Amino acid sequence: MTNKKIARIAGSLYLFLVVTGIFNLKYVPEKINVAGNAAATVHNIIAHESLYRWGIAVGLISYIGFLLLPLVLYQLFKGVNEIHAKLMVTFAVVSVPMSFINLANKFAILSLVSGTNYLKVFSNEELQAQVMSYNSLYNHGNLIAMIFWGLWLFPFGYLVFKSGFLPKILGVFLMIGCFGYLITVFGNTLFPNYYDFGISSYVLLPGSIGELGTCLWLLIMGAKEPKAK
Repeated sequence: MTNKKIARIAGSLYLFLVVTGIFNLKYVPEKINVAGNAAATVHNIIAHESLYRWGIAVGLISYIGFLLLPLVLYQLFKGVNEIHAKLMVTFAVVSVPMSFINLANKFAILSLVSGTNYLKVFSNEELQAQVMSYNSLYNHGNLIAMIFWGLWLFPFGYLVFKSGFLPKILGVFLMIGCFGYLITVFGNTLFPNYYDFGISSYVLLPGSIGELGTCLWLLIMGAKEPKAK
């Protein structure tokens, strides 16, 4: 298989992950969650249960895609630096089982709002508190997975930078993006009001530019064949 074809497959998978990730990690939570308001959040889950379930399903499919993407990228970049290519795959793949397990918190929330008879021993306030607790566990699970969503970008960015068939600037953005994710993780861990800091709105931006730019370059431009030695 040619480099150009591998690049196009990788670009297609990457674009799929971008779209499904926006739906699962941004669109659905913004439609459902109401910060600090358990009753409103539970009401939204019940009122938009189909959307909530689609969010889970899309998340499952997205994480399968994230298992495949680094394996395809490995085929493209192993000739650039095999050690960094293996690191890229390892960091990305480690996050996948963590993300799958974390989705169990969303299934638990669905059980709590299902209205099943055995739940009638709890008051509405108790059920709402449990929903918010599982929702918080889910967010914290994503925060842990985010460590590896960041770490894989550094070897990936290095490979892009050294490849000779993608713009070096994209590699720079990807490597900076690694630290943006790590800052977000440890900022949230150390400072409960982290999102009140101005920096929180910008630290993930370089990674987003690097990932989207690399995705579109692979999809549209592909990759050149290595020169014959």
